Amino acid sequence: MTTTHADAAETAVVARLSRLDRFLPVWIGLAMAAGLLLGRAVPGLDRALDAVQLGGISLPIALGLLVMMYPVLAKVRYDRLDTVTGDRRLLVSSLALNWVVGPALMFALAWIFLADQPAYRTGLIIVGLARCIAMVIIWNDLACGDREAAAVLVALNSVFQVLAFGLLGWFYLAVLPGWLGLSGAELAVSGWDIARNVLIFLGVPLLAGWLTRRLGERARGREWYESRLLPRIGPAALYGLLFTIVVLFALQGDAITGRPLDVARIAVPLLVYFALMWAGAYLLGRAIGLGYARTTTLAFTAAGNNFELAIAVAIGTFGVASGQALAGVVGPLIEVPVLVGLVYVSLWLRRHFTH
Repeated sequence: MTTTHADAAETAVVARLSRLDRFLPVWIGLAMAAGLLLGRAVPGLDRALDAVQLGGISLPIALGLLVMMYPVLAKVRYDRLDTVTGDRRLLVSSLALNWVVGPALMFALAWIFLADQPAYRTGLIIVGLARCIAMVIIWNDLACGDREAAAVLVALNSVFQVLAFGLLGWFYLAVLPGWLGLSGAELAVSGWDIARNVLIFLGVPLLAGWLTRRLGERARGREWYESRLLPRIGPAALYGLLFTIVVLFALQGDAITGRPLDVARIAVPLLVYFALMWAGAYLLGRAIGLGYARTTTLAFTAAGNNFELAIAVAIGTFGVASGQALAGVVGPLIEVPVLVGLVYVSLWLRRHFTH
């Protein structure tokens, strides 16, 4: 593709974005600020929101995540998933990045930047173990990644999460530090709790999206479904994202604004982590011959993390006021704006791909 054609293609993509999409960084910044201000200005709001739980799961956050994921999963063409499952380059690369490279990199960065802060260090390692499941689907869609590939990779990594999270937590927090002569920590986490988290935050919207497409296409056909129905339900994804951000930051407003220097220290290794994981996955996608859409999907699924699981595990094991919980909360504080910025970097990089 020549530069002229690439510029035209990029302009066409931007032109198709709604006003909500084009100004997404602004809306996300406002949502983060609104959540922080609400958490500080309304006495007891954080406790009231935290009290609305079912089985240890925050219902406001669960509602926002489900609304966010459903429209994107309703866009997936499920009859094309076999073209993804047959791509071993993509599947093997994603598993290696998520379950070998990602946790090891976060472990190293946590010890490099927070060697004197064991609570924050442990919290960051937990974030590194909680792999992609929720918001990555939004980032991939905005960056024009492969929607079907994202659904498959998120589902595949979710299954691995159920099987591997507890084992890797034991290895990186207790075993490996002992081998290296470092101080360790214990992680009490139930495999059932992780499975329940995956079932709710992936299984429910995935089933709803599949049923919506199946019944909609059967009733009115694919052309009507994609040209008429999807544009109507699509904006709900970003509304759900903004609602989730407001609730999340309102819940932790005091912790974030009350310890700004600690937040800054936690933010540095997170910034390095997201940049290295995304760029490394992008380079790997190019090296193994993936096209733009699947390279983009590989990069976002490698860089994204399941903040809901990380926060829940940190709070359940160490307490809501712990340093581990604060590190978990800072995760999305950094991840959201960084990955939004990388959406625009991805769209710019399209000019370097021929397909």
